[in-house]
Amino acid sequence: MRCGISRKSERGATLVEFAIGATVLFTVMFAIVEFGRMLYVHNALSDAARRGARYAVVHAQADEADVKRMAVYGTTAGGTQPLVDNLTTDNVAVQYSLAPNAFGVNKGTVSVQIQNYDFKFSVPLVGGTLRMPRYTTTLTAENAGIVIYP
Repeated sequence: MRCGISRKSERGATLVEFAIGATVLFTVMFAIVEFGRMLYVHNALSDAARRGARYAVVHAQADEADVKRMAVYGTTAGGTQPLVDNLTTDNVAVQYSLAPNAFGVNKGTVSVQIQNYDFKFSVPLVGGTLRMPRYTTTLTAENAGIVIYP
């Protein structure tokens, strides 16, 4: 016994200190993991808009449904598993600046926009969603269509 304080009166103090420290540690750890996931989704959505716009300018005869499937699934055939979780073709908007028959090399642009995507947090007890910003890519036409030589 020193200074009139017994060890019995300090029992449980270590447990309380550990609980406080562990709470802070796990909160920071989960925040880092979720931020990393959100950064991955941000890059993947930006890439999806680029992929769709690139497909549209290289394939002059592509319709909007093909461009949307290319942005979401990475192929015009579609699929069951999108490249980004919870991304659907409803989140993709395609806009041509000219009519399809006037669209050609250096004539017109196409804009592909990923919009209204909700990022879902996976941290236990927190949950929730975060609306991601719009991701837009605009490119100039690069293909004149199909040319048949006699």
